[in-house]
Amino acid sequence: MKKVGVLLGLVFALLAVVATAGYTSAFPSAGFYESGGDISDDWEICRTRAFGADGFYQITDTGFRPVIAFQSLGEQADAAYSLGEQIAGEYADPLLRAEAIFYFVRDRVEYTSDVEQIGSEEFAWNADELATTIVEGGIGEGDCEDMAVLLAVMYRAAGFRSAIMLLPEHTAVLVYLPEYKKATIFFELGGEPGWVWAEATGRNNPLGWVPDQYRGTEIAAYEISAEIPAYEIPAGGVAPITPPPAPAIAVAGIGEGTTTRPYLFFIVIGLFWCMSLFRRRRRR
Repeated sequence: MKKVGVLLGLVFALLAVVATAGYTSAFPSAGFYESGGDISDDWEICRTRAFGADGFYQITDTGFRPVIAFQSLGEQADAAYSLGEQIAGEYADPLLRAEAIFYFVRDRVEYTSDVEQIGSEEFAWNADELATTIVEGGIGEGDCEDMAVLLAVMYRAAGFRSAIMLLPEHTAVLVYLPEYKKATIFFELGGEPGWVWAEATGRNNPLGWVPDQYRGTEIAAYEISAEIPAYEIPAGGVAPITPPPAPAIAVAGIGEGTTTRPYLFFIVIGLFWCMSLFRRRRRR
């Protein structure tokens, strides 16, 4: 309970600071509350848990959906979307634009674990919350899911297709860039090649760099879109989107002309593995 109290204090202190700075509109989830040891927002999305129908990634036995990204898209687009649009206006060349967005997140978000930043083993910021801290102070703090969500939203704002990947105790982004020659490996998403890995958690990572352990593997991924109709907030709150009944889209790495096709069995096994790791982290 002591950790929860510290977490609540930090969250509300941050919200107060942002409000006084005039960035309140960048928080579509301005209200946080504690229930059963978890912190949720006023969209009824749990910020301290990735799994479950109300988790910020909605990881279940059958699939996942990074629902927290939808809080910054469509009619809810705000600070993060504006940053993506701003960079898009500065770079006419789509490849330079894609690199600029990647390096913006890589260089302006300092990798910080949730324990270091919040005092909790898990806490996810939405894209607007993280973007606001960057706009306000020049630098933001976050871990892999915070960077991934911000990247995915900014890419969408700049006119790119993007997807969030779910890996064991990790998450990253794919951006559709079939003409990007600097990528060492392309990925195939739903049978469509031309997707490039965007890993912003390392200070020296270039766009298209892929960690060795994920080369040639099959990875669950979810392409981001503005699923706003399901988030029309009625009086008294909003129910989370029901997770998909089938596993998330599989991603197959493509190297030097060879393609590995996704298989349902490995997708399901991978999702179970991810769920167990997220639960294990929470119990520590």
